[in-house]
Order: sequence, then C-alpha cells, then structure tokens
Amino acid sequence: MPELRKDPVIGRWVIISAERGKRPMDFPHKTEKLRGGFCPFCPGHEKKTPPEVLSYPAIPGDSTSEWSVRVVPNKFPALIIEGDLQRKGIGLYDMMTGIGAHEVVIDTPDHGKSLADYDESHISNVLEAYQSRLRDLSHDKRFRYILIFKNQGEEAGASLEHSHTQLIATPIIPKRVIEELEGAASHFEIKERCIYCDIIDQERFDGRRLIFENDDFVAISPFAARFPFETWILPKRHESHFHKMEPAQRLQLASLLKVILRKLNLALDNPAYNFVIHTAPINDRKDWYFHWHIELMPKLTQVAGFEWGSGFYINPTPPEEAAGYLRNLKLD
Repeated sequence: MPELRKDPVIGRWVIISAERGKRPMDFPHKTEKLRGGFCPFCPGHEKKTPPEVLSYPAIPGDSTSEWSVRVVPNKFPALIIEGDLQRKGIGLYDMMTGIGAHEVVIDTPDHGKSLADYDESHISNVLEAYQSRLRDLSHDKRFRYILIFKNQGEEAGASLEHSHTQLIATPIIPKRVIEELEGAASHFEIKERCIYCDIIDQERFDGRRLIFENDDFVAISPFAARFPFETWILPKRHESHFHKMEPAQRLQLASLLKVILRKLNLALDNPAYNFVIHTAPINDRKDWYFHWHIELMPKLTQVAGFEWGSGFYINPTPPEEAAGYLRNLKLD
C-alpha cells in the first residue's frame, strides 16, 4: 500500500508508492548527448574562461596539465559581483539588484573523468576548493548565502560534459534553506537537540536506511526521500558550516563520497545526478543549531504535473529498498 511520509525537518509530505516500485534495472538508461565539440574546461583552453580565482597544481607525474583543480568566474553568471545591493518596491512587489557571485569549480583536467574516478586525495582537494571559496566570499557583507551544487549529466541540467561544480552567492537566504533552518530551530526549541543529530542516531540504530558510514560521516536514504536512491551525507559530529571542516574530516568525506558515487554508478549505470551542499548562512549569529549536509539525487524520474501542482513528490522506490541495495553492493 502506498504511504505518505512526512519530512521531519521541513514538514514536506512525500508519497512512497511501493506499487509503482522500481529497482535499479527498471529505470530507463539514457544516453549522454554532451559529447564532442570544443570544451573550455580542458587544459590548453584556459584563456577561454575568465581568469581563475583559485588553482591547485597538477598531480605529480601528470604531464598533460599544469593544474588539477581550477576555479573561475562563470562566463555567463546568474548574478554579478560588481555593483551595490539596492532594494525597491513596485506596488506590492519587491525587487533588488542582481548582485551575487557565480563561480565554476573545474573538478579535473581530464575531460573523460568524474569525481568517482579519482582517489580520496584529489576529491579532498576539490572539497578544499569549495571551502576556500566559501571562506573568501563570506567576507562580502552583501551576501547572505552561498550554495554549492553539482549537475552531472545532461538530464541533471549540465550544459558541459566536463566534470565541474558551481557556486552561487546570493544576497538572500533561499526559501528551501529557510525551511530547513526553521525546522531545525523548531525542533531545538522543543527538545533542545539538533534534529539532524537525532536523525543520524535514529538511522544508525534502525539500520534499514543506512547505506555507509566511516569515522566522521554517515550516508543514508532519508525517511521521506523525494526521489529514488536519494542519498544524504552528514557529519556525525554536529557542525553548522561546511567551510569549517578540518583536513582530516575532509579526507573522510572524500572517502565516503567516492564510495557512494561508485555504488550509484554501479547500481544505476552511471546516472546523471545533482548534489547540493546545505550549510548554515554566512554572517548569521543564529546558525549554531543547523547541521550542514549534502543531498545527492540521481535523475531517474521526472517531476511532472502532480508534483508541480501539489508540492508532493512521488517516489516509486522505498528508501529502505534503495539503501539495502546500495549497502549490500560490493565494490572491487
């Protein structure tokens, strides 16, 4: 029988429709269409991107590139960094100037590789680049939030095949993040505990939705998963800000992220996916009750009319089944 499940953080309801249940082999495998043509992210084409704001040297022994990770401003930014932040009203409508920052983290010089293909040290460098840009941009008092997100594959919204991640700093806190902040604050006011810490404790005790864990991080299928094989990655220790993660923790996160990406690739035949990092807002004194985390979502189903019209999501794969499949999947 289908179930309605409530997300304990933001109160969103999700329909888990077991009758429509799908296993990994039941999802259609789409072909990649982003192949061929000129790639501005490949080595030798550095002048085709805006000047880099951060670069890490090449991996020892790699003679094909002078860098291993680059960060550049987006050539076609959603928001621009130059100018003053101005707000105004037009009748009952609110507007402000499109001030922000939009950057691209080029994960690798190799056009044909993704994060899952690299070792923990390289993935750690990519994560360190995220942290470095968060720290730098957080000094700009015009910004209130910085979102890091990855679109891998055309179905996930990527316009270029070359593996990359994006960062957008905004002068407002996004609605989805506000919902999480309010949910975390409400839980703390009642129980004087972090709701994400409680989720981690519950999932480790229950075990059915636990996918993988190491010393510092845990990967779970959330109880009210919106999408098949949706995965959350959370630090076991309560931490509000992603950019304050220590180097030893970063290596642990890199190791776990590699495992999860390899399991998803093996289970779902290299699916397109999105991941987002939800961290506490910058320049916010009431952020200590928030718990940063990564939400990773393979693109296996489409959001259609019912979802858009109702705000509900329909997930045909119960998170317990998805977690069990990934948990038991053996990697070489």
